[in-house]
Amino acid sequence: MQFKVPQFLDIEDKIFGPFTFRQFVYLAGGAGICFLFYKILGFWIGGIPILIMAGFSLALAFYRPNGKPFINMLEAGFKYLVASKLYIWENNRSNTRGEQKNKPNIQKERTTMAMGGSKLTGSKLKDLAWSLDVLDTNK
Repeated sequence: MQFKVPQFLDIEDKIFGPFTFRQFVYLAGGAGICFLFYKILGFWIGGIPILIMAGFSLALAFYRPNGKPFINMLEAGFKYLVASKLYIWENNRSNTRGEQKNKPNIQKERTTMAMGGSKLTGSKLKDLAWSLDVLDTNK
C-alpha cells in the first residue's frame, strides 16, 4: 500500500492571484492605512506617512532577509528591546597577564619535551594531550 507524501510544505498557496493570503492581508492593510492618511492629512501633508506605511507594508509582504519573513525579524527585534538584559562582567585581567607571562615558559617546556625531557608537569601533560588530539603524528 502506497501513501502520498506531501511535498513543498514550506510554500504557501497563492490564493489572491499572485499573492498568498498573508501577502494580501499586508498589502490590503497597508493600502487601507495609506488611504486613511490621505483622507485625514491630505496628499501634501500625508505624503511622508503614506510613503513610510507603503514601504513597511511592501517589506512585510515581499522582503525576506535570510530566507525568513520580515515579520520574524521585527518580532525578534521587539523581543530584544522589551526583554530584560543581564550583563555580567568578569575581571580576566589577572588571568590574561598570567597567561602572557607563562607563554615563554610553555615554549621552553615544549622544546625540552621534544628533546626528551623526563619531567612531566601539568602543563606538559596538557600540551601532550592537545598535540595527540589535534596533530596527527602518522602523517
